[in-house]
Amino acid sequence: MKALILSCNTGGGHNAAGAALREMLEERGHEAIFLDYLTLAGKWTSALVGDLYIDVVKKAPKAFGCAYKLGMFVSKTAKKSPVYYVNSLMAKYLNRYLKEHPVDVIFMPHLYPAETVSYMKKKGMPLPLTIAVMTDYTCIPFWEETCCDYYIVPHPELIDECAKRGIPQEKMIPFGIPVSRKFRELEDQEKAKEELGFSPKKKLHLLIGGSMGAGNLEKLAREVRKRNGEESELAVICGNNEKIREQLEKRFAEDETVSVIGYTDQMPLYMAAADIVYTKPGGLTSTETAVAGKSLIHTFPIPGCETENRKFFASHGMCMYAHSPLALAKVGVKLLNSPEIQEKMKKAQHRHVRSEAAEDIVHFAERHIRPWQ
Repeated sequence: MKALILSCNTGGGHNAAGAALREMLEERGHEAIFLDYLTLAGKWTSALVGDLYIDVVKKAPKAFGCAYKLGMFVSKTAKKSPVYYVNSLMAKYLNRYLKEHPVDVIFMPHLYPAETVSYMKKKGMPLPLTIAVMTDYTCIPFWEETCCDYYIVPHPELIDECAKRGIPQEKMIPFGIPVSRKFRELEDQEKAKEELGFSPKKKLHLLIGGSMGAGNLEKLAREVRKRNGEESELAVICGNNEKIREQLEKRFAEDETVSVIGYTDQMPLYMAAADIVYTKPGGLTSTETAVAGKSLIHTFPIPGCETENRKFFASHGMCMYAHSPLALAKVGVKLLNSPEIQEKMKKAQHRHVRSEAAEDIVHFAERHIRPWQ
């Protein structure tokens, strides 16, 4: 089977889901091509869209939240959104690519290529099996205007929400969000701590800001450090946010218990080493943490889908959260000192988050591919 994975550089979660699918496809002997689909129209197109998204999220998160609410309104009132028409412009590029590089299935862990594929279907362009993969614990605006063969939904309870928005129920498969198998096959915790340079005898607080370094990391790190003594260490992951990384390095230059990390491809190792994880409620990082079975505290969401992710996790007992750096640090102390709460949270994570979603999705595709040219 030859698979095409189409994502987009608007946050790292979509690409992480795509990478998990590629990992499983290749493990099963299939060929997997991973594309930032906007590069089909030129690298400048991808850079423009990605940079614009990241700038808005970093500098004006409230504006992003307003745009999300506006998107929900448009979803309910318009037949097709501006997002659909903008992404329809990519159809000629994707159509050309598929003619030159035919595949058996297209996986889409991002809305944008799903919009393009839907336009192509409407215009009668030939397509292989198309599978959309949702990466948030809610139905974000505009999924309902797409027309893919199947939709991978993060949880069975979301099927009704998606159906009410207009996605045919028979097309939805609640396999979950795909994450790398490395998050369920973690290294021994003491070994992971030693490998990363931390003390096996100390509690490790892992603070994650996502690929953009969001989540008020400096204030949170300061409060967590203040409320945990010398028996604890902090690892703060800033992603690609160099400004935040430099601020943190300056702030904790004299504190050997705090390690500041930029972008890393060793997240499973940091997760293995962690005793507690503080992260903004992105769909992927939250799922990875739950699959790893770690004590989870959700920090400050980017308004919109991340607010819904936090709500979903909290309502199912899979996380704790608070509304200020001080309160978050206090919640962390409470959680670390409550083995019963930790165990209850871990059981809830195991019950509600499927660790083998990537395998299930690939097996499903194997059974449903069809001739299309």
